[in-house]
Amino acid sequence: MSEFRYPIRPRAISNWLFAVAALIVLMVAVGGITRLTESGLSITEWKVVTGTLPPLSEAAWAAEFEKYKRIPEYQQINQGMTLEAFKGIYFWEYLHRLIGRLIGLAFALPLLWFAMRRAIPRGYGVRLTALLLLGGLQGVIGWWMVTSGLADRTDVSHFRLAAHLLLALFILAALVWTALDLRGLSRDPGARPARLTGVAWIAGAILTIQLAFGAFTAGLNAGLVTDQWPLMNGKFFPSEVLGVRTPIDAILNDPAMIHWIHRWWAWVAVAALIVLARRAKAAGDRRASIAIHAAFGTQILLGIATVMSAVEIHTAVLHQTVGALVVAATAWGAHSIGRRAGSR
Repeated sequence: MSEFRYPIRPRAISNWLFAVAALIVLMVAVGGITRLTESGLSITEWKVVTGTLPPLSEAAWAAEFEKYKRIPEYQQINQGMTLEAFKGIYFWEYLHRLIGRLIGLAFALPLLWFAMRRAIPRGYGVRLTALLLLGGLQGVIGWWMVTSGLADRTDVSHFRLAAHLLLALFILAALVWTALDLRGLSRDPGARPARLTGVAWIAGAILTIQLAFGAFTAGLNAGLVTDQWPLMNGKFFPSEVLGVRTPIDAILNDPAMIHWIHRWWAWVAVAALIVLARRAKAAGDRRASIAIHAAFGTQILLGIATVMSAVEIHTAVLHQTVGALVVAATAWGAHSIGRRAGSR
């Protein structure tokens, strides 16, 4: 009877949000494979509903292949590609889009169910709706990214790629944060939402810069500039770049400079995350501290391995996937500190 009177279900909603967060980590992994296999431009149209099904006949496959042959990537790089090879790259882009649709349904349908049951705690309906809208925006940005590679270039814009990845990771962090708020509410009906502290803001900003340069590195294939670490082709710093580019142009567009920034800003991010982890431990959440240290430690090793293996695909995909786990762990640690501040 009490369950009927008080149908609020923060624990169930928290579990659901963690499940959606796991799907986003999977999406990031498949996105990494899509990028590394140069598959992202294989589907040249955005059909939200009818695009759910892949080509189902040889005629349909031939039609899709003909569309791909019209873009610069085929004409300048993949001229002469066979239909079977095209099917290989089509698979990864199709799977990436399919998981995106799955995430949309996995979020929208339970949200509707919880809303109809009036099971959403007061104050969380707007937040969950905002997350749904951000998911829709992510799809739009994904297509905006793809369009940058369909006409005048053989690859997508690395700026648009960064926007696509960063929004996905922001949604991941927001899901984890909201799920933790709801988990706290399930334990204590009087619990207030956690707040972002100054330390969390700083750590988040530093990590965002690192993630952005990671996206730039992927978008410009900057990981292939060198297979050496800690030096880059026998040098610590690619000073020759500044002889042909302005500093701003080099920072934003030169593969060697972007690679250098990404490998060394990582240590600034590590320092910030160590501080965040220690604050989380001091706030009583030792597990969050361990998760942060384990995530960034693994990520650093994978980053070095990715460079020294000349961007071997399995290592590189793990590097991108663990990057998403670093974001989730950071959100966890930031929430632990904010929860302590919010209880005052």
